[in-house]
Amino acid sequence: MEEKQPYYESQVEPRVIEESIFLGSEAIKKAPEIKGIPSGVDGLDELFFTVEAKKGKIVRKPLGGIPEYSVLSVTGVSDTGKSLFVEQFTVKQASLGYPVAFITVESPAGFVARSLEHRAAAMGIDFKEIEDKIVIIDAASHGVLRENIPDLLTTLAYAIKNFHVKRTVIDSVTGLYENREMQARTVVRRLFNFMKKWYQTALFVSQKRSGHEEFSAEAAGGYAVGHIVDGTLVFAKELIDTASKSRVYGKELGDIVRLFRIDGCRLCGHDTKTRLMEITEEGLVRILNPLGSRS
Repeated sequence: MEEKQPYYESQVEPRVIEESIFLGSEAIKKAPEIKGIPSGVDGLDELFFTVEAKKGKIVRKPLGGIPEYSVLSVTGVSDTGKSLFVEQFTVKQASLGYPVAFITVESPAGFVARSLEHRAAAMGIDFKEIEDKIVIIDAASHGVLRENIPDLLTTLAYAIKNFHVKRTVIDSVTGLYENREMQARTVVRRLFNFMKKWYQTALFVSQKRSGHEEFSAEAAGGYAVGHIVDGTLVFAKELIDTASKSRVYGKELGDIVRLFRIDGCRLCGHDTKTRLMEITEEGLVRILNPLGSRS
C-alpha cells in the first residue's frame, strides 16, 4: 500500500499578492494623521508626544492625549484601576461628542451603566447628557458574543455603522479566550485587525494571572496581547510589607503603592518612567510623579 504523503503548504503553487505591496510614498497617503485624544485621566495625556526637527534639533511636540487610531492594552492584576481607567476614557470621549462602544465581558450592561454614571459624577459630568453617546454591548449576558468572535465583530460593526462609533473599549479581552488561552493570539489579532479596518481608537483591558511578574506587559495568554497591539499601559500595586520598601516608597508598613508605566507605543513617542498612581476616594485614576521624583 502506498504511504500517504503529508500535506505541505509548498505543494500549492505560490502566487504574488500584488495588492499587498506599497511604496512608502503610497502607504503614507493611506495613513491617518496622528492626533492626541483626551483620556479623562489626570496626568496621562502629556505623556505621549511626537518629534520633529527644528534647526537641526529634535523637538518634542506633546500630543495632549493617547494617539488616535491606536489600539492599546490596559493590563494589570485585579484592583489596579484598569476598569476605572477605561470608564474615565469612555465618559470623557462621550462628553466631547464622540460615540463610544463599550463591550462588557465581565459585568451585565445595567451594572456597567451605573458604574459609568458614578464615574461621570466624579468627573463633574452630567451622565444624562452623554448616556446616549455610550453604546454598551453586553457580552457578559450573551455567551454567544464571548464564544463566537465573528458574531461579536458583526455586532460591533452594526453599532459602529448605526451609532457612528469612533472609540471602542473591551473590558476585558481576556474573557474572550477564558479557559482557551492557546487561542489568545488568534483572538487578539482578529480584534486588532478589525479596529484598524474601522479606524477605531481602542482600549483592551487585559487581566494578569497571579503567576505573572507584576510590572511586565505580560497578561493572560502570554505576551500575545502586548506583541500585537500598538502599546501597553501597565497598572500595578505593591504592598509595603518590609522596611526596605517603606524607605524606597516613603510609605508606612501596610500601605498600598500603586504604579503605572507606558510599555511601548508604536504610533508616537512616550514617557518611559515608572510613575506613582492613585485612585481617589471618588473612584478616579490619577497618574502622578515618576518614582523617586522629589517633586
